[in-house]
Amino acid sequence: MNAHVKIEGEIALQRSLADVVAEYDAKKAAIPDAVKAFEKAGNDLKMAVTVAGQFGDVSIDTGHVYARDLETGLLKSAWMHVYGGLDIARLASPTDKRLWEQAIASPPPFTLDNIRGTFGKFLLDPRGNILRGLAEVFCGLDDAYKSHDKVKVGVKGLPKRVILSYVGSYGSYGRDKLKSVLNALAVYQGKPLIDHREIEALCKNEDALLVDSELAADRTWDKPFPIVGRGVRLRTFGNGNGHLFFEPKELRDINMALAEFYGDVLPDTADDEPKKKQSTAVSKDLQYYPTPVKVVKEILYKIGDYRLEGQRVLEPSCGCGRFMDALRDAGANPYGIEVDPKRAAECKAKGHTVLLKNFLETVPTGDFDMVVMNPPFYGKHYAKHVRHAYEFLKPEGKLIAILPATARYDHGLLDDLGESASYGGRWDDLPVGSFSESGTNINTTVLTIYKR
Repeated sequence: MNAHVKIEGEIALQRSLADVVAEYDAKKAAIPDAVKAFEKAGNDLKMAVTVAGQFGDVSIDTGHVYARDLETGLLKSAWMHVYGGLDIARLASPTDKRLWEQAIASPPPFTLDNIRGTFGKFLLDPRGNILRGLAEVFCGLDDAYKSHDKVKVGVKGLPKRVILSYVGSYGSYGRDKLKSVLNALAVYQGKPLIDHREIEALCKNEDALLVDSELAADRTWDKPFPIVGRGVRLRTFGNGNGHLFFEPKELRDINMALAEFYGDVLPDTADDEPKKKQSTAVSKDLQYYPTPVKVVKEILYKIGDYRLEGQRVLEPSCGCGRFMDALRDAGANPYGIEVDPKRAAECKAKGHTVLLKNFLETVPTGDFDMVVMNPPFYGKHYAKHVRHAYEFLKPEGKLIAILPATARYDHGLLDDLGESASYGGRWDDLPVGSFSESGTNINTTVLTIYKR
């Protein structure tokens, strides 16, 4: 982010980020003098209990401070001040919060560029981050929440309750997940974050958070505590598990939030309908979602560079060639197929071999060691691409495909293909929002299969 771009959220600090950084810099510069002043104060105290400089037979310990420790404390204080002042906890997803906890253990230098690089995404698109956080939480509860088809506005069938394991004890994994679910919904609805007293009340009384109410004072807190209605019920069981039920309004809010986050997926072909002839034609928009570099690196890391040396690898619908770039760097011999002339030319300009053609109209060769692909996400059309790509593999060849989560949880169109593979198929879900930078929030998964 440009250091000169003003973050609107700075107003939450009641002063500019530049002023905060200036205070930090001034105090850091003053640390050496502060250490000297501390040491002088200690010496003055010792001298104050001597006569003519003669120390008595008593050890007087005035303590020690080290500039390095003071600088570390000041640095963490500055970062925590900005994190709290900008209310990042309301905007950050559970994953973002874990990353923050890891980062604050050894924070980067406190500069404007680093602050904006760390927090800018939250403040420039607060709603997008709220939606992403809610999606991340709910996708970990039930497979239905991963499906962009099942959460479209107006559809029925979203789970009215979710199962949480081990919610019975304080500090348990289940309690943490319960807190994440309630907070994700609270942020979307504009309600305050959940308080530990509300969690305790809910675990004791399943209806405690249904509507606005009040907790009576007890020995833990000395005055009544107001309860904000959350529209949920928690039914707990003797094995420590709990079933969290959502009221109709909360279920609708979850539906609306996920539908907004996932958005629409553009088609690369017309919808398949029985009355229409099946087609491989490509529409004008080409439904192009380039694979983010981070996803490319993650998949190649799982493959292992040592397994790619000399391998002949096909990338169907290769787009701008991000996979081919990484494959070539790892020693493979990539070959691409791309229907869009501009993107095909871009790949060729980088020295790649690319066939300018609609992939579904190519003839399978059965001679590739591996296929790595990111086919169209629209509807069920991805299945045609995967099945066609499978035929390009030699026996024992490997196919790796990035697919919408619906491929795993809804359609089941590739189950027979995976089951027939010599080593079976494997599914690995990518993190929520993995393709956000490419223009879609559709949840994605990676299918890996081998050919007999």
